[in-house]
Amino acid sequence: MVAINTNSTEIRCQEKSRGGLSYEVILAEPAPNVAVPKRPVTPGKNVSVEEIEQKLKAAEERRISLEARKMAEISIKLAKVEEATRKKDEITNEFITQTKEQLENKMETHVEKREAIISDMKEKLKIHAQEIEKTRETLEQQKANEQKAIEEKLKTAQALRDENIKKMLNRLKEHNTIKIAEIKTQNNQLENQKLEEKARIIENKLFTAEQNREKELLKKIEKAQKLERRAEVVRQNKAQTQDMDGQQSPIASSG
Repeated sequence: MVAINTNSTEIRCQEKSRGGLSYEVILAEPAPNVAVPKRPVTPGKNVSVEEIEQKLKAAEERRISLEARKMAEISIKLAKVEEATRKKDEITNEFITQTKEQLENKMETHVEKREAIISDMKEKLKIHAQEIEKTRETLEQQKANEQKAIEEKLKTAQALRDENIKKMLNRLKEHNTIKIAEIKTQNNQLENQKLEEKARIIENKLFTAEQNREKELLKKIEKAQKLERRAEVVRQNKAQTQDMDGQQSPIASSG
């Protein structure tokens, strides 16, 4: 490294690894009371100020040329970096676009499947409700038929009883009136007891059948309500998903 100090100007020259020279010119005020080192006089040759200035000018030109080459290399490197960054951004954007499309396709398929499940559940609920209604109508019809059969049986029993009493009265015309009345009363009591017992048994059976039918209906209605609540939760989740998609789309576009 060679250093030249001319009054207020300091010049430093340093060899580079690629065979070039680097000059550093430092401008500063001359320091007071500082002894300027004298250059050794080359015997047989005097170096003039003009030659020094020419050398300095040539060194400055070489430095500018070297800096220009460096700036060109830096520009090329920056262009390569920008191109790599651009390609990377393109790849990233393409990946994001493909990923978004795949997610949207998956979400669309999921929504379609979910809609199909909800539609199937609604259809099953409809069929189940129809079955419940049909069962209720059948039970009511059975109850009406049983009630009608009981009434017919009671009428028949009453007619038979009246007929039996009439026959007994005809056979016992010759008996004492009090005895006939007692017999008639006993027969009526016995017959009434039998009819009341039969009616009580039939009524208990109808009551038990009605309770069982109501329990079955309540179970089916509760099951239908659970299915309806589940369908409502699915609809709410769908609405929330659509809201989230709507909120994410503006964010993605702004990004």
